[in-house]
Amino acid sequence: MIDFKDVLFVIVVFISNVIQSITGFAGTVLAMPFSIMLVGYGTAKPVLNVIGIVLSLGVIGLNHKSLNKKEFIKIISIMLVGMVVGMVITKQFSINAALLYKLLGVIVLVFVGIGIFNALMQKYKKKDDEEKKGKTGFLLYIVLVVAGVVHGMFICGGPLLVVYASQKIKGRDEFRVTVSAVWAVLNTIVLFSDIRAGYFNTKLFILLGICIAVLFGALWVGNIIFRHINKKWFMITTYVLMAISGISLLVK
Repeated sequence: MIDFKDVLFVIVVFISNVIQSITGFAGTVLAMPFSIMLVGYGTAKPVLNVIGIVLSLGVIGLNHKSLNKKEFIKIISIMLVGMVVGMVITKQFSINAALLYKLLGVIVLVFVGIGIFNALMQKYKKKDDEEKKGKTGFLLYIVLVVAGVVHGMFICGGPLLVVYASQKIKGRDEFRVTVSAVWAVLNTIVLFSDIRAGYFNTKLFILLGICIAVLFGALWVGNIIFRHINKKWFMITTYVLMAISGISLLVK
């Protein structure tokens, strides 16, 4: 029942979650394009979604008191609007898988561009005046809506949520717990949608069980690597891998 492509998919899950444990993001964005090519959208999306829920609940369980309830409610409310749109779009595109994959490829490359831009511009940041802050605030809400759309389609809204949350939530523990709580709620909604769509079957449950076991190994390895690696160069490697995954979908 488990073939060679499934084994490669498990390896992708392992590597992407090692990266996730080091960078704090990019796990699903990196895994999704390769996973779709290996096992298809109907398997990749529900498995990666459940893994996201498990990761989020782990983070919340360790430090739930740091939750920023105000931002949590705001993010959930805005992203839900985008998620509904994203799910509707996916339903329309599902008749043309090639177009769906190319759209994901473009989205991944946009994320790479955003990540590189933020990294380059971070050291040049200056304090904004009040007018600029207002405009930036409005744009951040637009980013949240788009994050919801992308998450509803590919459960890959993380990089865009990070753009918003990094501006609004300053404490590291508060940031991690609040973002994790958002994914726990939104991914659970996606889970119910996937169950209704009939994605879950015997083979998927077997793959899911293997991937969850592999997940804990990936987190352990990631924590070890984190203590011995230059994070700047690791981030560059991550963006290169994301770019390769995005381009591979465009030429598929």
